[in-house]
Amino acid sequence: MDWSQRMNLALDFIENNLDADISIDEVARKAYSSMYHFHRMFYAQFNTTPAEYIRRRRLTKAASEVVLGNTKIIDIAFKYGYESPNAFTCAFRNIHGVTPSAARSGQVKLKAFRRASCKFNSKGKPMLDYRIIEQPAFEVLGKSKNFEFEEFVKQGPKFWKDYVSSSEYQALYEITNGRAGLVSDAPMMSVYFPNDSGSRDLFTDVLAIEKPVEVDNKSFEVFKIPKATYAEFNCTYQTSMKTNRAIYGDWFNATGYERDGNKPDVAAYFPIPFKPMKDMGVRWWIPVKVT
Repeated sequence: MDWSQRMNLALDFIENNLDADISIDEVARKAYSSMYHFHRMFYAQFNTTPAEYIRRRRLTKAASEVVLGNTKIIDIAFKYGYESPNAFTCAFRNIHGVTPSAARSGQVKLKAFRRASCKFNSKGKPMLDYRIIEQPAFEVLGKSKNFEFEEFVKQGPKFWKDYVSSSEYQALYEITNGRAGLVSDAPMMSVYFPNDSGSRDLFTDVLAIEKPVEVDNKSFEVFKIPKATYAEFNCTYQTSMKTNRAIYGDWFNATGYERDGNKPDVAAYFPIPFKPMKDMGVRWWIPVKVT
C-alpha cells in the first residue's frame, strides 16, 4: 500500500467522524503511521496541520447546517465538538467572518473547505539528491523545548530566533567555539525527538552541539542520538524547510523507505564565513528503514 492509499484512508476516517471525537493518533494509525511521520506527511501534502484541516471541515459542514437546516445553533455547536455557544461562535466567525446567527438570518458569503484527497505526484518536480549512511551513537548538549506540531509551525521559529540572541546560547556556542563534532562533523544542529507515547504529537526540539568527550557541563541538557541508518540531504538554510517538506511530501512515497520509529531527525548547520545566514549549509539526517 503506497502513501496515497494510506493518506486517503486517514482522510476517509476524518470525513466519516467529523461529528465525533477525533484523535490524531487514531487518524495516524489509519494511515499505518506514527503521529510524528503522519503530521509531516500531511503538512507537506496539504500545507496545513491535521488539526486545522479537521477544524475547517467541521466548520464547513456546520455552516451548511446553520444555513439550510432548522436545527438549533447550540445543537450544531455540540454536534461538532464545541462545548459552548461562545466557543462555536468564535470559531465560526474566525473561518467565515460572520456569526452563526448572521449566517442563518441573511444572505452572506461563507467559506467552504473541500474534502481533501491525496495523490502523490512528483511529475515535473526536481528529484532530491540523497545518500544512505550509517552513523554510530553520539551525544549532544543543548537547550530543549517541547512542542506540539501545530504549535511548532506557529511559534517555533520565533522561539529559537529569540534564543540565539540570548547569553545562554552564547555560552553554549563557547563550549566548542564552532568546532565540528567528531561524528556529526557539524558545529551546531537541531535535533527533533518524536514522542508518540500519548494522544498528542509532542516532540522535543533541541538546539545543540555535539558533546565533546572531555566536557562535563552542568548548564545544559544531554541527549543521546542512537545508532541509525540515515537518508542524508543537503541544502541551504533558506531552502531547508522546503527540502524537509519535499522529503516528507515526495521522497518517502517515491522511494518506499519508512521513517525509523522514534529516532530523531537531525538538521546540522554549517555557517559560511562572510556569507548571510540564508546561504548557510544545512544537512538533514532522516532515520530510515526498508519496509
